Amino acid sequence: MSLKGLLSSRNTRSAPFAAGSAMSDGERLAMLDELEQSGLGWFWASDASGHLTYLSAAIAARLDVPLGELIGQPLPTIFAAADREERGKSLALMLGAHKAFAGMAVRAARRPEGTVLRLSGQPVTDAAGHFIGFRGTGADITEEYHREEETARLARYDSLTGLSNRHRMAHNIEATLTAFRTARRNCAVMMIDLDRFKHVNDTLGHAAGDELLKQVAARLTRAIDRECEIGRLGGDEFQVMLPDVDDRGVLGDLAMKIITMLRQPYSLEEGRCVIGASVGIAIAPHDGVTRDEIVRAADLALYASKNGGRGQYRFFSGELENETIFRRRLEQDLGTALREEQLFLRFEPIVEAAAGTVSSLEAHVCWNHADRGIIDEEEFAQIIEGSALLADVGRWAIAAACARACDWPDTVRIAVNVPVPLFLADDFVTLVADAVDAAGIAPSRLELEISEAVFFGDASVVDRALAGLFKLGVRLTLDEFGSGYSSLAYLRRAPFDAIKIDQKLVAEAERHDSRELGLVRAIVALAGALQMDTMAGGIESAGLLAALTECGVRYLEGPIFSEPVDAAMVASEMADGAWKIDPGAERTRRARRRTVFRKIQVIHDDYAYEVTLRNLSRTGALIQGLADVPKGTQFVVDLGGGQLAVATVIRSNGDVQGLEFEQSLIEDGSGGLCTRNRVSPYALAAAGTPLAPLAPGKFLGIDQGTAVPKFGYAGAARAETV
Repeated sequence: MSLKGLLSSRNTRSAPFAAGSAMSDGERLAMLDELEQSGLGWFWASDASGHLTYLSAAIAARLDVPLGELIGQPLPTIFAAADREERGKSLALMLGAHKAFAGMAVRAARRPEGTVLRLSGQPVTDAAGHFIGFRGTGADITEEYHREEETARLARYDSLTGLSNRHRMAHNIEATLTAFRTARRNCAVMMIDLDRFKHVNDTLGHAAGDELLKQVAARLTRAIDRECEIGRLGGDEFQVMLPDVDDRGVLGDLAMKIITMLRQPYSLEEGRCVIGASVGIAIAPHDGVTRDEIVRAADLALYASKNGGRGQYRFFSGELENETIFRRRLEQDLGTALREEQLFLRFEPIVEAAAGTVSSLEAHVCWNHADRGIIDEEEFAQIIEGSALLADVGRWAIAAACARACDWPDTVRIAVNVPVPLFLADDFVTLVADAVDAAGIAPSRLELEISEAVFFGDASVVDRALAGLFKLGVRLTLDEFGSGYSSLAYLRRAPFDAIKIDQKLVAEAERHDSRELGLVRAIVALAGALQMDTMAGGIESAGLLAALTECGVRYLEGPIFSEPVDAAMVASEMADGAWKIDPGAERTRRARRRTVFRKIQVIHDDYAYEVTLRNLSRTGALIQGLADVPKGTQFVVDLGGGQLAVATVIRSNGDVQGLEFEQSLIEDGSGGLCTRNRVSPYALAAAGTPLAPLAPGKFLGIDQGTAVPKFGYAGAARAETV
């Protein structure tokens, strides 16, 4: 149909193109032709069945579709809603209703990324009142639409990374949890905070920080290979929502994958940098039912992971708030510990591979706390990480280590790990010189282990400190080399005497052997070319010891030789002038025992017994408090917070029983253990209790009076339940 035909077929009551009294039909037709050609107004028409009968040629040109291919086609197959989320009106429904419509944004179905039109239409009837089709207009609103779309996108997405922003994440978590409560589905939330990001921002500039955040977002997207929603909440904080996941084994593996990917080096225009990440994990409805509850739980878990030494993940538990308060109190007590000499050193032997003798000892700081007792080197390192007193503890450690070393043979060195804030302090070289002079030892007997993180500081400060230490004559070791971000520039720039291979690389070499051992050989060859020694720590097995020795590593350290020992033990072993250690294949690193001597419940035949948990491993536990328990007895062990583990007694000696778990426990991300799954709050709600997060402490809450106990308690009274 031509424009002239379109005009002649109009109905005077409903046609949108009503004639003016002073203009002839020819003049009106000419005016409409000019209007179409100018692009200010376009027209279309359809028959009663919704097939296109007329379209301005200008519209077809804008749509980049030949006009002949459009005429006669159903209108809904020509135009599709421009709203990508399909929240707009349906053109087919509007046409089928035979009602006027206006302002509908559409695109060509064949060119979904092309021109956007705003269509308006009005039904037309003949003289008898029968519906004969639509007449309408169209306008090109592409630029306007994209501006509005961008405005809407910015309201929902982070402009820097393209990830969901805080508002969108909050809305989606709220909507998801609301829907999942009805469907009895689980949902996990991860909070991710970047470690050392502020340092990059401060040293390389905000432009570098922005580019770094973009790369972090890209890595996060690659790391999570399952359905999820990833958002940036602002600054260096990210959030991930993972629907239908409550398996803490799966979540722990994913968190570790994220941490590993984010700590790899970043190449920026302003320079090369390395950061890390800490992750907190909470699961709905176990840790919270509402959005506020689950986000707060994930935040607490994140805070705990950062306090635990960073570069970790942590699951939420009901004990975290108490743990956080306790850790803050410990940090506050550090000042007292320094003033009242509560800190002391333990020494880990470093053995020269060829001779098998101790060439140096690495100093580790421990704490004899007035109330808690001995806090070992591992836990103390977690407490001091990020503390304002980190540098002060480092000062004390250097002075105390040098003072101890003066009692040892002159051939034995003392190694001290240097905190980054202390290394960057203006008086660092002076305090090292004073410590050496006060102890009366040769400067070469002091070995300072320096992290690559110091090189992210002010270059002039770093170079001045390195030059001063070199002039003083102390030995320098580059710590954690091969951790994934080592740079040859550091070795060229600094007068290092040795390279200490990262323990993670050493551990991987033991597990996978080939590629990682090749890297170890390459590091040894590099060190040899630069006339530097090599050192490897964390060695537990005879096989790994043999492999590292074969690779040419000169100095070796780890449980296969000795755990850290006190000063008296060192003095005793050094009494004859040398300390030779034969590696012992039976020696292994002692397991972390966060749950030793905790009161728990075990359930047998509907009766709950309160016992003491003495030891806990992945595969079993040691309990104390019950008498006359035969081997083969099955218990349900209540570890608190909905963590139930089925276990069988495999050893029984008096009031002590050794249990073997039916399903192994998993790492909780901070050196502890937890069950893979927990009792579902949905199952409890089905039994008539309100839906609520799992409470800390004992879970089953079985009344001891509901069944006859089969086993007696050893001792005068039962232990109280925690």
